[in-house]
Amino acid sequence: MSMSEVDKIRITAASAIERSRERRRPIGTKSVALRRQHLYKKLGRVLIAGGIVLIGAAVFGALIQPLGFTGLLALFILLIGVAVLFGRSPFPEPRQADLPKTDLKQLAGRTEIWLEAQRPALPAPARQLVDGIGVQLDLLAPQLQTLDAASPAAANIRKLVGEDLPELVAGYQRIPAGLRTEAHAGRTPDETLVGGLKMLESEIGSAARSLAAGELDKLATRERYLQLKYQGIDGEDVPAS
Repeated sequence: MSMSEVDKIRITAASAIERSRERRRPIGTKSVALRRQHLYKKLGRVLIAGGIVLIGAAVFGALIQPLGFTGLLALFILLIGVAVLFGRSPFPEPRQADLPKTDLKQLAGRTEIWLEAQRPALPAPARQLVDGIGVQLDLLAPQLQTLDAASPAAANIRKLVGEDLPELVAGYQRIPAGLRTEAHAGRTPDETLVGGLKMLESEIGSAARSLAAGELDKLATRERYLQLKYQGIDGEDVPAS
């Protein structure tokens, strides 16, 4: 094997490792929270199933006959089987078609997870913008917890986050890799992707701040109401005795 072939293998392996790291690296806190929630649920199922097995073994040993060495060995193997059975369920990776129908409270997190899976296939400038979009989605997520799912604002955010953003990324990936740096209508697909991501990053940030501004207005109104209610009473003239 020549030195050049060794170098090619090493470069290919390094690229594969880098893509794997890129795929695992989260772009926001909401995707991490969803994965952690799934892990906790999985651990809970394992503990509950293991507890049932242990209780059943204890009842069997107390009422029927002691387990003995063979019984303890069988119990140990059964517990391993339970852990494998209930702990093997992988995290359900979101598909592009599922994002527009995602529960509004999980939309930001599941969109982050979908973007994390697509990021390794994107050019470097686009990957940086995807990281920035993750930050904006984190800002948007708290507002989505209380937003009415039937409101026009919710529909706009669903289209922006669940449809327009994924379709831009997926549309780029449908273009053959060899054509992504060739100009079409004055711009290359790489440039079009980067321009679109910049625009969407700005729009998501604006949506987050607009919803937050509404909450700030409500808070200010509530403060003014309390001032009028309590400070107004204190400020009334007290009749002379």
